[in-house]
Amino acid sequence: MAQIITADEAAGLLRTGDTVALSGFGLACVNEETLAAVERRFLATAEPRDLTVVHATALGNRRDKGMSHWGHKGLIKRWIGGIAIASPALAKLIESDGCEAYNLPQGVIAQLYRGIAAKRPGVITKIGIGTFVDPRVEGARMSPSSVEDIVQVIELAGEEWLFYPAFPLQVGLIRGTVADERGNLTLSKEGLKMEVLPIAQAVHNSGGIVIAQVESVAEAGTLDPNDVKVPGIVVDYLVVSEPENHFQTENTYYNPAFSGQLRAPLSSVAAIPLDERKVIARRCAMELSSGTVLNLGVGIPCDVGVVVAEEGLSDQIMLTTEAGSVGGVPAGLRDFGHAYNPEALIDHHAQFDFYDGGGLDVSVLGLAQTDAVGNVNVSKFGSRVAGCGGFINISQTSRKLIFAGTLTVGGLEVEVADGTLKILKEGKVRKFLRRVEQITFSGEYAAARGQTVLYVTERAVFQLIDGVVTLMEVAPGVDLQRHVLDQMDFRPAIASNLALMSGGLFSERWGELAGLFGCRRQGQDDRGGQADRGGEGN
Repeated sequence: MAQIITADEAAGLLRTGDTVALSGFGLACVNEETLAAVERRFLATAEPRDLTVVHATALGNRRDKGMSHWGHKGLIKRWIGGIAIASPALAKLIESDGCEAYNLPQGVIAQLYRGIAAKRPGVITKIGIGTFVDPRVEGARMSPSSVEDIVQVIELAGEEWLFYPAFPLQVGLIRGTVADERGNLTLSKEGLKMEVLPIAQAVHNSGGIVIAQVESVAEAGTLDPNDVKVPGIVVDYLVVSEPENHFQTENTYYNPAFSGQLRAPLSSVAAIPLDERKVIARRCAMELSSGTVLNLGVGIPCDVGVVVAEEGLSDQIMLTTEAGSVGGVPAGLRDFGHAYNPEALIDHHAQFDFYDGGGLDVSVLGLAQTDAVGNVNVSKFGSRVAGCGGFINISQTSRKLIFAGTLTVGGLEVEVADGTLKILKEGKVRKFLRRVEQITFSGEYAAARGQTVLYVTERAVFQLIDGVVTLMEVAPGVDLQRHVLDQMDFRPAIASNLALMSGGLFSERWGELAGLFGCRRQGQDDRGGQADRGGEGN
């Protein structure tokens, strides 16, 4: 039987030098009780020290929970993770070179646990080729003290691959809803199922200990085996949580519409005001078709799902999130990764099997920086570490890829009315640069594979054509030279059939999407266009 212990007792089980794997997404499936208890122990005794910490996603509430508890110099020796930005204290530790830091693609980490569990050598994949993860670029290093090569380039069957080696794990920190006395674990009220089972198996088969946080403990033999997600044979300890440490998402304690206990009326999903974000979301939605299997990133991309819902067409597309939800309507930033009324909730690692194999028709992702050859950066800005998350997996494998964001940022003010866009105040920071600061998405790799890539802003739409960022559309009311070209650090190619963005995008009532869904067949060829390939400065 699993032993029921307190969080402080759980913290006492971690030893200096351990490698610790943590499940979670935001605060979903996060063992918050043990994370906080380890922090208390470290601050009181300076133990444990020099932990290697592994987690695939954003772990925290962007304030003080999750991995922010462990953002102390000396507590962590090495971080191997997908995202740091959700844990400000952790991000600051990395930025100050307080620990070694390696940023790996989210899907690679999620899948690596299965390799560890099965004693396989690691993960062999093309995910990461040409990006900062590639050892020929930066080797996933995020801090000066990160000098080891933890990613390798190999040749297999005449093709180039990246190899992410496996390593043993001493501690697993996971979470569920209810466990029985034998340690059998359910996840019924978790809005995401994550990779709790592979972590538990990997740690157990490495000879380590698995500590699971739960809301309550049931008598042995009383759980429906169909509900058990993690068998008790791989769970060693149970920590019963306090309610304040068992939030379902970053900011929501519990919403049954996320975990399937009820279906929420879609009228309860807040509409988006007409502004530059809605314009971008609407224009991205124009690239969808009836039957599209879709992934939406954080921020403006999330608004695409809300726009489709506003137009009454949510049942025409199949939304997925990288955390494992299939169907429904995406939740916003405060609950990112979850979906209202999902049709299925699958395991995190299984979702990336689907993604990496080309299961996505369209993905809409954020646009922080891009350059003339179509590279995109969302992971590091100067010394500020954000992390790639699932961006690399998703961007490299979607059939059609849309990057969404304003052309400039930092004080941008616009007026959207009467079918036109007016730039009232230009943003201080440009996003279209001569060279991105870090390559999270490789335009060169995408062009070589013939991937369809669009860059949608509030005032212009670009497409990657033959490896060159090409201007395809401009907004009505916008001056091409002053508002577009003069706000870019490079001169894009300009399509010979340069078009105006639809005026309906800039009107309070839109109503065009149903017609587009009706006339566009799934898999229809994307529009192209001959372009004026003038070089920079022309």
